[in-house]
Amino acid sequence: MSEISGQLTQLRQTDSLSSGNSAIHRLHPLAKLVVTIVYIVCTVSFGKYEFSGLVPMVLYPVLLFQITGIPFAAFIKKMRYVLPLVCAIGLFNPLFDKDPLIVLGGLVISGGTVSLITLVIKGILCLSASFLLIATTPFDDICRALRIVRVPSLIVSLMMLTYRYVAVLIGEASVMTDAYKLRAPGQKGIEFKAWGAFLGQLLLRSMDKADRIYGGMQLRGFDGSFSFASLRKARLSDWLYAIILSAVFILLLRFDLSELIGSLFV
Repeated sequence: MSEISGQLTQLRQTDSLSSGNSAIHRLHPLAKLVVTIVYIVCTVSFGKYEFSGLVPMVLYPVLLFQITGIPFAAFIKKMRYVLPLVCAIGLFNPLFDKDPLIVLGGLVISGGTVSLITLVIKGILCLSASFLLIATTPFDDICRALRIVRVPSLIVSLMMLTYRYVAVLIGEASVMTDAYKLRAPGQKGIEFKAWGAFLGQLLLRSMDKADRIYGGMQLRGFDGSFSFASLRKARLSDWLYAIILSAVFILLLRFDLSELIGSLFV
C-alpha cells in the first residue's frame, strides 16, 4: 500500500472512530463543540511562563481517551506531521530568552526553555482536544452544531464539502502516483523536476472531478444551501457536561491549581 493510499485509509478510520458508543460519543455535538472551544481558548490563554498552570489541563484529554476507548497511538499517528511544526515554532526561544527563571538544585532553567516547553504542551493539548472532538462526533453533526450557533451556512457548507471530498483528491493523487511509478520502475519517489507537472495535472484532474460532482449536485436539486443531518434535542446531562467543564477550565485559568496544592505542602 502506498503512503497516499494509507492516508485515505486513516481518514476512513477516523470516521469509524466517531461511530463509537461511549458516554462521550452519546453526548450532544453542540455540548462537545462548546467544551472543546472553551478548552482551547483557556489553554492558549495561559502565559508563556505558566507551565505549572497547564498541568491540570492535561487531565481533560487523558480522561477522554480513557472513557472513549480511543487509543492514544491513533492520535500520535495522525498528528505526527503537525507536532514537529508545533515544536519548531518555539525552537529558538532558548536562544533569545536566556534569563534564569527556575533554579532546581544546581540546574538553572532559562525563561526561553520554559516558554518552549509551555508552547509545546499547549500545541499538544489543543491538537488532542480537536482530535477527540472529531473522533467522537461525526463531521455532519459538527457542521449541524455550527449552524445552531449561527455560523454562516456558506462557511459550514465549504467545510462539509472539503472534508467529504478530500478523499476524492487523495484518490486522484494515489492514481497519479501509481501511474508515475509504473513509468519509472525502481525510482524512489517523484523527481524534483517532475513536481510542477505532477501538481499541475493533479489540480486539473481535481477541478474536472469537482465540476462533475457539482453538476451531479445541481441535477439533484442543489440550490446553494446544504441539508445537514438532523440532531436530537440536547438533554439536561448534555448541558451539565458543557457548563461544568467550561466552568472548570475557566477556574483553572484563573487559579493556578498546581501552585495552590504545592503551597499546602510548603
